[in-house]
Amino acid sequence: MLQLDHLVMGQGDFRLTANWSAEPGARLAIMGPSGAGKSTLLSAIAGFLVPTAGRVLWNNVDLAGLSPGDRPVSILFQDQNLFPHLTVAQNLGLGLRPDLRLSDGDRVRIDQALERTGLAGLGERRPAQLSGGQASRVALARALLRARPILMLDEPFAALGPALRSEMLDLVREVADATRATVLMVTHDPKDAMALGGQTAFVANGVVEAPVETVSLMANPPPALREYLG
Repeated sequence: MLQLDHLVMGQGDFRLTANWSAEPGARLAIMGPSGAGKSTLLSAIAGFLVPTAGRVLWNNVDLAGLSPGDRPVSILFQDQNLFPHLTVAQNLGLGLRPDLRLSDGDRVRIDQALERTGLAGLGERRPAQLSGGQASRVALARALLRARPILMLDEPFAALGPALRSEMLDLVREVADATRATVLMVTHDPKDAMALGGQTAFVANGVVEAPVETVSLMANPPPALREYLG
């Protein structure tokens, strides 16, 4: 279980609080206005930012002091965080072995991940040779290989068109099912939140509200969300 125990993030005049938990396998959309703190929340969980107060726990273990690479987290950014000088297969290999000393078994797993994400035969390409949708698939394939119990996505499909974004969300659900991961996905689009399924945590006025079933939240939005949705 992911638990945000009276978490406080502060810098200058900015302050963000969260105090809730998510069960293993939960699918959470993190939605709110620009600058509200959605990415800050993910950075705190991933270990890129240090909380002002409170704790981030996974299965009752405090993650404080653990580097981002040692946390039970995979995170996808909008730029997909692919290394341009490496092939697709090598980028995936980093998810298994940072030194890229891959065994035959590792290479088999990479080929399986490529096939599962619709990238069979593209392992020798460089990121610059990929379309936006293919780059998104590579990032998801790497998350599939890492199989960390928390999968976080910081608007990774924002630059894609509606049809392709819907296709990527389907793939996110498939990867989450395969790895049994708890998913936290930052989005500005209520349609994406609905497509993800599960719950939505709305961020406003310095608070990450406790997750609520997305269908219920959209059917009866609180004032801050109603204003955001227009």
